[in-house]
Amino acid sequence: MVKDMNGEEKWDTKIDYADSNNWLAINYTGKAVDVVYFYPTTFIPSEEGVSIVADIDDAGMRSGAQEVYESQATLFEGDCNIYAPYYRQVDATYALTLSPEGEEDLLRRSAAHDPSDALDHYFEHYNDGRPFILAGHSQGSEVLTMILSDYMTKHPELLDRMVAAYVIGYSVTERYIAENPHLRFAECADDTGVIISYNTEGPGNDGFSNAVVKDGAISINPINWKRDGTYADRSEGLGSRIGVAITGLADAKVDLERGVVVCTTVDPSDYAIPAPADKIFGPESYHKCDYEFYYYDLRENVKNRIAAFMDQ
Repeated sequence: MVKDMNGEEKWDTKIDYADSNNWLAINYTGKAVDVVYFYPTTFIPSEEGVSIVADIDDAGMRSGAQEVYESQATLFEGDCNIYAPYYRQVDATYALTLSPEGEEDLLRRSAAHDPSDALDHYFEHYNDGRPFILAGHSQGSEVLTMILSDYMTKHPELLDRMVAAYVIGYSVTERYIAENPHLRFAECADDTGVIISYNTEGPGNDGFSNAVVKDGAISINPINWKRDGTYADRSEGLGSRIGVAITGLADAKVDLERGVVVCTTVDPSDYAIPAPADKIFGPESYHKCDYEFYYYDLRENVKNRIAAFMDQ
């Protein structure tokens, strides 16, 4: 059955972001810095033939977003006010059937609607001139690449207040950085105004296609915050959070050729993407654990980058 071609007409109707029901989180706690978080793919069409674009009140998308917020966005709670809009996601399975150019074009159109409208409302009504962080995962990070390239080009003054952008679980490529000279990729643990990005895999994923790993991908090590392939033993990490805190679980090393972070110390049967999605991500993709494996390292890194920004 052919999907309604293709549901994009939903974007003709703007979401009212003055309505708090259209936000997953509006959590101002008096912190000096905000984070705006875009959740990963949680929209799963209930049957073939439905629209490739979610409704804003899609129950499955919203409940999934709430669940993943707990495992990812909570790491920002100690240092940031958290804002997270609901946005009408695209069907990721459909998007992956497109050519790379087609997928990019679809996600660019997506980002130009709800995410951009949510940011407009956030900057006008919630931000009050504070420094901010952008964060996402998977589809949320793909949206962020479009926000950083397109939205920030239209609003260059905002970059002066951007502490960092955590674009995790989707590739930032050498070409992307070259095409966007207003953007910089992180080089260390405390540079600011930069993009932090990586995709986590096991060594068994080498040679396999991974939908979120693009040609020319670049990554930074989320334990030692180096880009040169220096190995970080799991004893060096601050710990993982997979439901509960776990110490000594995940090591990390940047594979410079593949452009990913390789983790060798976990059992793939426990953490790899399960079938049938492994056909899309590879047999040892730890995509679902990009945040969780390095949860406390990321939390400390947020604190360090904020401190560096405030000291400028």
